[in-house]
Formats: sequence, C-alpha cells, structure tokens
Amino acid sequence: MRADERRLVLATARLSFAALCALVVILPFFLAASVALPVAVAVALAAFLSVSTSLVGWSRGLANETARADAEAVIARHAGLDPYQLCPGLVLSLDPQGLVTAIGGRDRETYLTALSDVRGRGLIDQIHVSDRLFYLQAIDRLRQGEASAAVEVRLEPMVTGGGTDGQFSPVRLDMSAVTDQAGELAEVFCQLTDNTRAVALAREAAARTAEAERASESKSRFLAAVSHELRTPLNAINGFSDILLGEYFGKLADERQREYVTLIRQSGSHLLSVVNTMLDMSKIEAGRYELIMEPFVAAEPVRACAEMLTLQAKEKGLTLTSRLQRDMGEVVADRRALSQVLINLVGNAIKFTAPGGVVSIDASRTGGRFVITVSDTGIGIAEDKLAMIGQPFMQIQNSLTRAYEGTGLGLSLVKGLIAFHGGEFRIASRPGEGTVITVSLPDDGSGACVAHEDVDKARPVEFPPRLGGMRQGLEAQEERSHHGTAKAQSA
Repeated sequence: MRADERRLVLATARLSFAALCALVVILPFFLAASVALPVAVAVALAAFLSVSTSLVGWSRGLANETARADAEAVIARHAGLDPYQLCPGLVLSLDPQGLVTAIGGRDRETYLTALSDVRGRGLIDQIHVSDRLFYLQAIDRLRQGEASAAVEVRLEPMVTGGGTDGQFSPVRLDMSAVTDQAGELAEVFCQLTDNTRAVALAREAAARTAEAERASESKSRFLAAVSHELRTPLNAINGFSDILLGEYFGKLADERQREYVTLIRQSGSHLLSVVNTMLDMSKIEAGRYELIMEPFVAAEPVRACAEMLTLQAKEKGLTLTSRLQRDMGEVVADRRALSQVLINLVGNAIKFTAPGGVVSIDASRTGGRFVITVSDTGIGIAEDKLAMIGQPFMQIQNSLTRAYEGTGLGLSLVKGLIAFHGGEFRIASRPGEGTVITVSLPDDGSGACVAHEDVDKARPVEFPPRLGGMRQGLEAQEERSHHGTAKAQSA
C-alpha cells in the first residue's frame, strides 16, 4: 500500500470512529441498550470498509491515469525519433547478402561525406582488398547461426579526426544477426565505429615490445661477447697457475709463493665460473642453449655432486647427506646441465647454512618424472621474497644474505636449465628454519623436445645471418672443453 493510500485509510478510520461514537449516543433512544451497541459497531464498521475501499480504488485509478498520461507524453516526445540515430558511429542494416538496406547512426553524415554512396550496394567495395576476406567470413558466420560477429577492417580515409593508415582508415564492424520465425538470417544490424585509437595503441605496444626484445637481445649479446673475451685470459691464468703449483719448471722458493699462487688459482676459478654462468644465462635467454640429451644412470650425478661438495660442507661444519631411491635406473637428460643444477642448488644450501646445520639431497623417480629435492636448515627466505627468487642478478637484501658472496645467477640458471628440460621448479622456505627446493623433469627426455620446439617457433628467422655465428660456434666448442672445480662452479 502506498503512502497516500495509507493516509486515506487513516482519515476514513477517524470518520468511522466519530460515527460510531455518535451512534452509541443516539441509538439508545430508539433501541434497547443491549441491542444498540452491537448495531452501532456493525454500522460503523460497514461504513468504514465501504468508504475505505472506494477511496483506495479512486486513488489507484487516479495514479494509473497519471502514469498513462506521462507515458503518452514520452511517446509523443519521441514519436519522430529513431533510436538508431543515437548510436555512435555509422549504423547499417544489411540483408543476408551484405547489401546495405538502411543507414543511420549519430555520425552518419561524417562517414557518408567521405565514403561513396553505399545504399543498395555492398560495403565490401569500400574495404581494403586484403581485409575483405575477414568481412565475408564474419557475414558467413552469421548465416551459419552465430548471433554476433566483429571484425576490424580498413576503409577509405574518413574525416573522423583520427589518423589514417596511408590510404585507408581502420574501423571496427560489430554485427548482430536478426532472424525470422524459421531461424534463418533475415537482416544484419551493423555498427561501424572508428578504430584509429585502438590500432595506434596496438602499434605502440608492439613497438615497445620489439624495443624491449632488442634491448634484451643486445644485453645477451653483450654478456656473451664480454664472457668470451674474459674467458681466454682467465684460462691462461688458471693454466699457468696449475703449472706453478705443479712445480714443473722448478720448486717454489717458499710457502708464501705457494699460498699466493693458490689464491690466484682459486680467484681465477671463481671468476671463470661467474663468466661461464653469465654466458649460459645469455644463451638461455636468447634460446640458443643446446641440450645434449643422453641416457645415464640417474643416481650418478647425485652421488658425484655429494662427493665433490662433502669436503666443502665439512670445512664449514655442516652435515651433507644424500638419500636415493633404490634401482632408479636410467634417465634421459643433459648430464652436464643436470650436474650444474645440482652443484648450484647444493652449493647455495651450503653457503646459506650456518655451522652445525644439515643439507640433504633426495632423488627419486615417480610417475614418469625424475625428482630431486635439496633441503637445508639455513637462514631461510621470507614468503614475500620468494617471488623474486630465480630472477637474474637478484639477491634477497637483508643483513644476513649480504654477508655472502655471489652474483645472484645460480637459481636463475637452475630455473632456465630445468625449463629447457620441460621440468618444474618449486621452492618453499621459512626464515630461520630453512629452504626446500624441488626440481622435476620427464625421465624420458620428452619435455626437452617440447621446450626446444617452443623456442624454435618463437624465434624469428634472421636474414642475412649474423657473422657472430662463427664466434658462437667457437664458444660452444670451448665450453665443452673447459672444466673447473665444484666449489668454483657454485654461484
């Protein structure tokens, strides 16, 4: 019940109460007292119901008349107005063959000034020849039963305030199907709007993407060039240091000379490992890292890693353990890359674990995957920092980790090598408790094939080929021949 109806009922109730009081006073003069009161109540109640019903009905009728009058006024105001004329752009009505049967739209005059007369003709004559197929395909989809279709094409230049694409202007066609009672396409409602801004934004985004890709490629080429130039003198430093330590051409005069040569050899090995890691990262980012897939016993690289780093762990007062599933058999992977993954993971675990801690290596095969888990009881990583782990040159900045050396490339290289095998990298950590890193890859090498196919499809074909290919070939050959200590390889 509306507010005005409630007010009418309340007023009627007051009148009925007044009438009841009057009847109670008057009726005893004509009727017995036992009969007068019930009669007065019945008469007053009947009067109240009758008057209330009449007033409510009258009120609702008046409201309906008012609403009807308002609706008629709105209809009269819009009697000569076509709603299609309020739609932005150019509105076209097309028959199932694509011929224009009606024209409307808020900006129709602007469009029709630049376009040829399209009434009774197909819009296809105004479309760029290379875009006509897309337009016809959209019409065909509507004929086949789709409710709507949209296509971006280029038309003859229009005076829309936007730029033009040479001789043509980009527009967007939004088409809706109108069907008859049999469900067949009877008409196509088409709205044509200017698409210049969207195309300009897409081109700007593509240009910025290309610029970022060029910058990334330049960085990778720079790292590869610098790494190559540094490795040659470093190999000489390390080689001659080995000759001096071996005393092939005479004994060293005193222990200080041996100590200094040992420091030179260790520093050279460390720097060489950093340079090799940078070179590997540049190859991975450029999609040029080549995996040498071969079958080997799954436990061998794990055991080799544990044996090589056991001394380093003992020197720091740590316990290094390895737990291997029995009879794991053979897996297919790049053995050198997998060894590098293990050395980086275990080396990082040893680096960030305090004396008295434990570092564990677990390996198993399950569900067609080779799973390796490296856990430690080290300083751990805050949850909000885990997302940054694995980014090149990224180190978690706090008072603890800044005390440790490293380039921040170790985990980034691990993630890249595992991704090239089609594997997965997972990390879980808690500050003060430790870190658990798990890597898994297909044990039959199938993931590496998929990864390389994706890289090859995404890589553009360059013409003419770069002259740097010969240098890259020499680098790859030198990479296979170089070797270093396990401690130096960890970053």
